[in-house]
Amino acid sequence: MIVLLSFSLFLLVAFSTLTSATSDYHERLVLQPLPQSSLLASFNFRSNTSRDSFDERNYHHFPRALGQILQHTHTEELHLRFTTGRWDAESWGSRPWDGIKEGNTGVELWAWIDAANDEEAFARWLALTQSLSGLFCASMNFIDSTRTTRPVASFSLSGDHSASNNLHLLHGTLPGEVVCTENLTPFLKLLPCKGKAGVASLLDGHKLFDASWQSMSIDVRPICSQPDKCVVQIEQTVDIVLDIERSKRPRDNPIPRPVPNDQLTCDTTKQYHSDDTCYPLEKTADGGWSLNEIFGRTVSGVCPLGVSQSPEETICLRVPNERGVAISDGAVEIRQPDGFSRCYTLQPSSSFDLVMPEQEATTSIPLDEPVLRAERTIVGHGVERGGMRIIFDNPSNTGAADFIYFETLPWFLRPYIHTLQATITGRDGIRRQVPASQIIKETFYRPAIDRERGTQLELACSVPAASTVTLTYDFEKAILRYTEYPPDANRGFNVAPAVIKLGADEHPIYIRTTSLLLPLPTPDFSMPYNVIILTSTVIALAFGSIFNLLVRRFVSVEEAAVLNSQTLKGRLAGKVVLLRDRIKGKTSKVE
Repeated sequence: MIVLLSFSLFLLVAFSTLTSATSDYHERLVLQPLPQSSLLASFNFRSNTSRDSFDERNYHHFPRALGQILQHTHTEELHLRFTTGRWDAESWGSRPWDGIKEGNTGVELWAWIDAANDEEAFARWLALTQSLSGLFCASMNFIDSTRTTRPVASFSLSGDHSASNNLHLLHGTLPGEVVCTENLTPFLKLLPCKGKAGVASLLDGHKLFDASWQSMSIDVRPICSQPDKCVVQIEQTVDIVLDIERSKRPRDNPIPRPVPNDQLTCDTTKQYHSDDTCYPLEKTADGGWSLNEIFGRTVSGVCPLGVSQSPEETICLRVPNERGVAISDGAVEIRQPDGFSRCYTLQPSSSFDLVMPEQEATTSIPLDEPVLRAERTIVGHGVERGGMRIIFDNPSNTGAADFIYFETLPWFLRPYIHTLQATITGRDGIRRQVPASQIIKETFYRPAIDRERGTQLELACSVPAASTVTLTYDFEKAILRYTEYPPDANRGFNVAPAVIKLGADEHPIYIRTTSLLLPLPTPDFSMPYNVIILTSTVIALAFGSIFNLLVRRFVSVEEAAVLNSQTLKGRLAGKVVLLRDRIKGKTSKVE
């Protein structure tokens, strides 16, 4: 299958050539307007440190906090992802970087660890996840054996490694992790300029996590131009899709308000158009925006550590050449020969702002169509059993789509692989059931062990041209112990998204499905409280009665009077009566 390289992959290949520049640190921002009033902003930061300096703990541009963790855990290659939202492939086209820099919803981590055996590799993996959890203020310490898998064909090494290393690949996900500013702050601290200068100065948590989709990635790998010339490279990427109109709202007035009636653009050709009924008319002009309006600030010059002898193109804009763009004084514009991109070289110590006024859209940037569309849902009813349905759509009319499908399931979701069925639907709408072996060429299946590991399933699939393939299989839901239910058990349990890998290892394309919510049989958590209250009441009544029987003494009234006279109170009362009688006797004698 021949796959055309998208512009995002072109940027990846072109930007990789910058490693030979005189500077060891490079940064770049690519802006591309998208349909539906959206803007894609791709931030890329890359640092190189020589292998000898790294081994001697002279990290230079490499962050020391991360370097010490990697050396302690013997991690040779690391890939970390923080992702929220959903990429709308139907409206926005193919994914940035062909999905290489994208991760599952929440947190996704995979790494190659040098170890003598699997047990040692897993022990170092746990040390790695716990250390990264503290470094990035995330819950990666919850990636235990039940959330750890060992993929076979879904991931490949991207760096240059020695053949003597005994590398073990481990992969873990946290689909329920909420990505927020607590993760962005440690991410920026890994940069040489800490987000105070350069394009990183645009990154603000209020804007980043208000986006429709965002992904932060960290990749560490060794790169060798020659056997004796190796560097350790760290690449950090932030990709966000911002709603232009939403982002332009001032921070002191963040609540969206309806457009006034006199500013509405209505389609008067509609029959139902009236003074109180308006059908919105699509705009023929692209809305204007600027960096200051979108991000709330301008670019604070260039990071001093990234300045080299030859100025670099720091910011690139993907718009047709006929579009008018205003930039700050001192910046140099260079237009690319493709007719749809221009780049800017910034002044080291001057702020930079880019303004795109509202103007008629005569031409638009052609968006690359995804080579494959995938959808995964849970079907069935009831809380005991269910099914999984995966739909693959190949939009190509000429070639088949060959890919690796990888999914990891929690141990309490028990799939029945023998129920796996395949159905093909052509463009003519005719649906026919075919043997699963016609679609699935190879299968790797590692069954789950209760409370020890989850299910790992990797399939080498092929979808014919202009066809839609549906895979289904049944599964059974396990009943957890009372202490294994989370506080929000009725919400459901997160199932990690599936990973789809297309193409060769040199230029792979990754697609990830959405995460799923699995409802499990849930006991009535109000009953334990009712039992506790009833039991406490019964114990209180029983204890009080038994305590009274053991402590109290039951006697007659006469015996109680005698006992009362023998007590201290009785003796005192007798003395008082005797004293009173004496006083009365003296009074009678005087009379």
